[in-house]
Amino acid sequence: MSIFCIQNAYILPMVGAAIENGFVLTQDDKIQAVGPMEQLPRLEGVHQIDAQGGYVTPGLIDAHSHLGLYEDSLGFEGADGNEDTDPVTPQLRAIDGVNPMERAFQEAVAAGVTAVAVSPGSANPIGGQIAVVRTFGRRIDDMLLKAPAGMKFALGENPKSVYHDKEQTPVTRMATAALIRENLRKAQEYHARKQRAQQHDEDEPDFDAKLEALEPVVCGELPAHIHAHRADDLFTALRICREFDVKPVLVHGTEGHLVADLLAQEGVPVISGPFLTDRSKPELRNLTETSPGLLAKAGVPVAITTDHPEIPVKFLRLAAAVAVQAGMDEHQALRAITCDAAKIAGLGGRTGALTPGLDADLVVWSGHPFDFRSRAQLVLCAGQIAYRRNNDAND
Repeated sequence: MSIFCIQNAYILPMVGAAIENGFVLTQDDKIQAVGPMEQLPRLEGVHQIDAQGGYVTPGLIDAHSHLGLYEDSLGFEGADGNEDTDPVTPQLRAIDGVNPMERAFQEAVAAGVTAVAVSPGSANPIGGQIAVVRTFGRRIDDMLLKAPAGMKFALGENPKSVYHDKEQTPVTRMATAALIRENLRKAQEYHARKQRAQQHDEDEPDFDAKLEALEPVVCGELPAHIHAHRADDLFTALRICREFDVKPVLVHGTEGHLVADLLAQEGVPVISGPFLTDRSKPELRNLTETSPGLLAKAGVPVAITTDHPEIPVKFLRLAAAVAVQAGMDEHQALRAITCDAAKIAGLGGRTGALTPGLDADLVVWSGHPFDFRSRAQLVLCAGQIAYRRNNDAND
């Protein structure tokens, strides 16, 4: 049994008011208590950690990344995010390509990022199954928080570009949407045939790995995470999801701020970013760091992403700070990389806040997390010390 008590901390719990001088008590992998120092219970056999006035937040969460699928300092040998030999690959699982020993995982933990949603890339209209994983561990099976957590779809320039070079469909936005519709319809029929077989004691349809993977999507059990930048692509995504009664999550939403009022009416979440990058292709011409703040102000549920390795995941906190500098409310920006990111990633009620009963994923910072000079002093991941800063001069 491991019990930790972090004391004398400025606590930002994300749910409820900040506590200027408080404690967080964890036991094994769960948070046991959070409160002001005057309510600190008598402790025995507890690892006591003095935060010395530092800030404590939940562990940071990136709701969209390719961490471990594109390995640092490698080319083709370490690129496992896009199976660009077939435009429809829902049967692929991100966990089968992730290398948790890749050093960006260690950098993520040291930067206070304790969980990420790892997604296949955006070469294919239907790319495969997303997994939410902890950043601390050596075996991906032991790091899983939720798998599958979503199905990756992609619209816009990426599928067009990849398959245009191969002289293969899709080379237009029309064909990309048509492929998605065709396979969602097949999945609906596949599910209906299985249901009829069970009800009437008939033979089930022959096993189809692609349709098996899409079945929970069309049954409303698994959300569709849809890569889309341009405003028209965002609405194509929503149109298709409405046709098939699929739950959408919009990924990137680069032009979302231009139609924020319309997206708010839809009530659909947007994983905004990356915006610490250049406008590298035509559909990014309206890229701006003001976007997550404008979306949130309009009432759109927002998470902020680095899209690692587009921007290294260790800069997730910096991305949120830049959004604040560009006008986003500070509390909303912190929620966008903690509790709101957790909810959008399918982990609501498990992590993302300093609440008793949730996973003991938390960070002790030397100062306010949006202060550029602040550093993670201590990171707990599932109640284990995942990182502790060496305060020697050579650190």
